[in-house]
Amino acid sequence: MLISGLRLVRTLPCLAESDKLIVVAQPDQALDGVLPLLNALLPNVISYNPMGGVMTLRRRPGLITLYPDRVMITQVASVDEGLVLLAAVRDLLNRVWDRRDEIQPDLQSRAVPRPLDVYELLPRTNCRACGEATCMAFAFGLLEGRHHPERCPSLADPVFATQHRALVDMLINSAGETASLQPD
Repeated sequence: MLISGLRLVRTLPCLAESDKLIVVAQPDQALDGVLPLLNALLPNVISYNPMGGVMTLRRRPGLITLYPDRVMITQVASVDEGLVLLAAVRDLLNRVWDRRDEIQPDLQSRAVPRPLDVYELLPRTNCRACGEATCMAFAFGLLEGRHHPERCPSLADPVFATQHRALVDMLINSAGETASLQPD
């Protein structure tokens, strides 16, 4: 067992959704040793910096970011949901750590596209047809997995075919699969 618990230390307002929270927890042991193992197993790793010891996982909705000394989970509905998610993260970390002798660590860096990278591929009309107020908000939704490119009607126009393909490739290459908190 790697950790016996993740202690909730604070909640913050979530920037992506005003009615949600970010939960911040502190592990009772450092997490840096398990990150290369997670990188080898989980398809939902969207960002990993082995030098900095930081990993971000996609979950629907939101993100889970693991640091050596803390865990942050975004878009959490309540403190109670946060505690349930933290318990699931603890269990995942322990399951992976218990199998460490069977796993070849992966120290390869991964980088998530920035919102501006996505925005540059959008039509930038702020037409609101996607349900967002701006194309920048839609770009954030794409990165968070709340939206798919097909939700933008302008991207279906043949004029934007090259941008559409580049956007789909960018999102597929960076996002992996949806987080299930279960290693393969």
